[in-house]
Amino acid sequence: MTAFLVGLGFSTLAVFIAEMGDKTQLVAMSLATRYRALTVILGITAATAVVHIASVLVAEVLGAALPTDWITFVAGVAFLVFGAWTLRGDEMTDKDEARAASRRIKSVFLTVFTVFFVAELGDKTMLTTITVGARYDWLPVWIGSTVGMVAADAIAIAVGAVLGRKLPERAIRIGAATLFFVAGAVMVGQGAWMLLS
Repeated sequence: MTAFLVGLGFSTLAVFIAEMGDKTQLVAMSLATRYRALTVILGITAATAVVHIASVLVAEVLGAALPTDWITFVAGVAFLVFGAWTLRGDEMTDKDEARAASRRIKSVFLTVFTVFFVAELGDKTMLTTITVGARYDWLPVWIGSTVGMVAADAIAIAVGAVLGRKLPERAIRIGAATLFFVAGAVMVGQGAWMLLS
């Protein structure tokens, strides 16, 4: 039970941090300006659950193929890369907006699901889920990554509704990047220690 809770907690926090200032968070805010917040949250939850189940299945294959010490080390390096990625920023381009607009379907839920699903493929949070999933069991990582993603987007939708576009995006990016750097450094240290032991 402890391993389940650790995997759940770590994946929730890692994906929550990864989503801060990410382009899919901007997609969530954008969708919430057009549709009811509850419908957007439900569509995001469904899309995230589908993308992240695929992510944890990829992680299970990697976890079975690689030794734990290497997984920890590589995951730490990946988190350092995610920190740099977060600092650089991840914006939604006009092309992304056009692709999102072209995905209009009669059902608002399906529209939100499709737009968010496409935006999430290959995104930092998907890669974070794979990274964490290679270290922990798939079920808590899947649940945690989905919860972390939806929580971050729910906050963005709520804050966005109150503050509009005046969010301190740079401060959010720097805070999230710092957390990635700290977690990455700890994991690289653990992995290196295990490799050298």
